[in-house]
Amino acid sequence: MLRRLHPDQPEGFAFTPANQAWAEAQITKFPEGRQASAIIPLLWRAQEQEGWLTRPAIEAVADMLSLAHIRALEVASFYFMFQLQPVGTVAHIQVCGTLSCMICGAEDLIGVCRERIADKPHALSADGKFSWEEVECLGSCSNAPMAQIGKDYYEDLTAKRLGEIIDELAAGNVPVPGPQNGRYSSEPLKGLTSLTEYDSGKTQYNASAQLAVDIGDTVKRIDGTEVPLLAPWGNQVTGAPASAAIPSQQAEPAKKSTAKAAKLAAAKPKKEAEPALLEGPRSEGADDLKTISGVGPALEKTLNEMGIWHFDQVAAWTKKDIEWVDARLKFKGRIERDDWIKQAKELAKGEKP
Repeated sequence: MLRRLHPDQPEGFAFTPANQAWAEAQITKFPEGRQASAIIPLLWRAQEQEGWLTRPAIEAVADMLSLAHIRALEVASFYFMFQLQPVGTVAHIQVCGTLSCMICGAEDLIGVCRERIADKPHALSADGKFSWEEVECLGSCSNAPMAQIGKDYYEDLTAKRLGEIIDELAAGNVPVPGPQNGRYSSEPLKGLTSLTEYDSGKTQYNASAQLAVDIGDTVKRIDGTEVPLLAPWGNQVTGAPASAAIPSQQAEPAKKSTAKAAKLAAAKPKKEAEPALLEGPRSEGADDLKTISGVGPALEKTLNEMGIWHFDQVAAWTKKDIEWVDARLKFKGRIERDDWIKQAKELAKGEKP
């Protein structure tokens, strides 16, 4: 299936302060030079915040991870968990259309979606509240047919019951997830034939549905106001606010680039000589440092803020210079790993690295 960015895109994207702190904490999970591995959780958080994954959001995440924008777009377009078009403001309904659900009535559920929401998948309802799509197996075959709505499964569905669920959601209510035909979980329809003592001491609903009922936010998207598990390696205290879950330098919202530049300029080592730096590009204009493999828009911006604008500056770095620059980069080790100096020497000569 060909997946493209939606033609109508917002002008920009920025994580909320709480989500920014969360995102920065996820990056610390990965070793130096491998922070790009955080791309999936960061893209997911951006989608949770906005409802769908916009181009500005994809590019903002790429910049955070010093990736070329196309690399982030490759990930976003590959995984179907990422919605590349607007979804309903209330709920996006994912109807399982694989074998067990299909032979048990999934086509009837899709018919309800076509009639009540929109004729085609990924299209918004007239009021913008709902959208739908058919998805691959969601692993609840014993409770077929089923659909995922928000964060929960609605199982043992009928066309009539799905219509009622849509009405409840439209009215601002949160229907109880789980089996919709009276079953507790996935026991036989005619009742238990063994392990009958299982009925004693159980909660009103099965564990998954009971938790959803207790939380009461089945279709609520993550917005950063929760108390998430940010960085358990950072001495998180259970129940502590998000700002207490990670070191203070990670919890602070991102500063403006000017403040970052000032900090970088002031962070000169006491004993080591810094490389040759410039106040700005030469008269012929700055070189495109992104031409160096491993340098993305964010890294180029950081290098410019340090005073590095041209290939010949990079080509002239000594080992001490590399140590000085490396200490000021977010992802240490990238200079030598991607051999920036060799690339810069070739680029300075007008050759392709």
